[in-house]
Amino acid sequence: MKHLNKLLVAVMMVMGLTSHAQDSNNPWAISFGVNAVDTRTSASPEHVDFFPAHFSQPFAAKDNWNVLPSLSYIGVSRYVGSGFSVGLQGSVNKIDKYVIFDPSAPDHDGRGMVVTNPGDLMYYGIDATLKYSFQELIKSKIIDPSLSVGAGYTFFGDSSYGTVNPGAGVTFWFTDAIGLELGTRYKWSFGDREDASGTPDAPSHFQHTAGIVFKFGGKDTDGDGIYDKDDACPDVAGLKQFNGCPDTDGDGIVDGSDACPDVFGLAALNGCPDTDGDGIADAKDACPDVAGLAALNGCPDADGDGVADKDDKCPTVAGPKENGGCPFLDADKDGIADKDDDCPTVAGPASNRGCPEVTSEALEELKVQARAVYFNSGKATFKSGDKETPARLDAIKEILKNYPTAKFSIEGHTDSDGSDKLNQKLSEDRAAAVKDALIARGVSADNLESKGFGESMPVASNKTAAGKAQNRRTEIKHIGSKYQGKL
Repeated sequence: MKHLNKLLVAVMMVMGLTSHAQDSNNPWAISFGVNAVDTRTSASPEHVDFFPAHFSQPFAAKDNWNVLPSLSYIGVSRYVGSGFSVGLQGSVNKIDKYVIFDPSAPDHDGRGMVVTNPGDLMYYGIDATLKYSFQELIKSKIIDPSLSVGAGYTFFGDSSYGTVNPGAGVTFWFTDAIGLELGTRYKWSFGDREDASGTPDAPSHFQHTAGIVFKFGGKDTDGDGIYDKDDACPDVAGLKQFNGCPDTDGDGIVDGSDACPDVFGLAALNGCPDTDGDGIADAKDACPDVAGLAALNGCPDADGDGVADKDDKCPTVAGPKENGGCPFLDADKDGIADKDDDCPTVAGPASNRGCPEVTSEALEELKVQARAVYFNSGKATFKSGDKETPARLDAIKEILKNYPTAKFSIEGHTDSDGSDKLNQKLSEDRAAAVKDALIARGVSADNLESKGFGESMPVASNKTAAGKAQNRRTEIKHIGSKYQGKL
């Protein structure tokens, strides 16, 4: 047992020096299982041929093999590259079938074997091995055949001696890291010795093994199942088909080469999307939802005038760029293109953006109509029963609509009856009432303002009833253009 203790301590020391199988990804492996020792190849009479002695009945396990029915070997190995690995194995057995091949012996068993039971003969072995795997050569992920050569030291009962160990094996891998290991090696002793009775005490022999092997030691920093040495992106979890690099948007283009890594896109556009299918990536497409032309940054040009529809003031009619994409139309013949003319159907000067200037005739008509709008006495409501006031307001509206850019001031006035404060308030309210009535008829509020002047601006004497009647009035005055100062 002292030899077994030495063996186990030696193997555990080797294992302790290893931290992590058997290929370039997992450089370390540990294996354990059962072994069988077959001594029929031990020293034999000189007249016995080599091949019958070594290869007759190689699988007669029941008759020839010594098997310890428990864990009887353990090994550790390290991959060194190009299919080669080095390893160390320790084994223990009990020899109860000492077989010698000698067909001339009187007590042979009919197969040429002389079988003896040496009693409690313990067997210990420690062996170093250089192994070559053919797995990469045959390109198999499951079957892993190998050849090996090595040397070891054997404790055989009270004897101990060195051996040279050629061998062969095959491993069947269940996963990338777990397999079933079958092996055999011929342990040729340095000089077959015999004891006093003529029995070899340093026999050469076959040792067969069957066990489980575990590979380990590979590093996978990002946990994506691809070892760092094969992982093009070792710090970021990725996909096997991309050598460990991620494809966040799932468009088949790795994030590192994807100009739009978070959005599903096309390979032709470096992974960026093209919603409208015009061949221009959305990020560079000024009109990403409508197919367009590359020359117009992806925007369409319905009339083919070279002006993108979004910038074309006449998108269905071709026109020069300098005219906003519109043909040079001037319906009112005032010399101002319709696209720039705020009053394209009525002639007007450029100073008023193509709209007509307010004429003196129009202003006089406004004056007449406005002064004929009457109110209830002391109130800002239109005079009850006066059927002409609505017609006059309509007439004012008709005049104002001819001047869409002109601004007008509606002014309210009173006679001298009552206090100044009361008259001021009444004049403001009456001017506002006229303004509201015109807005209700469609006149733009931007073109109107209202003011009250109380009794301060009479147009007749307040000493007569007729004069007071003239002073109770509203007037409409032209005060400029809403483009004034902006032209």
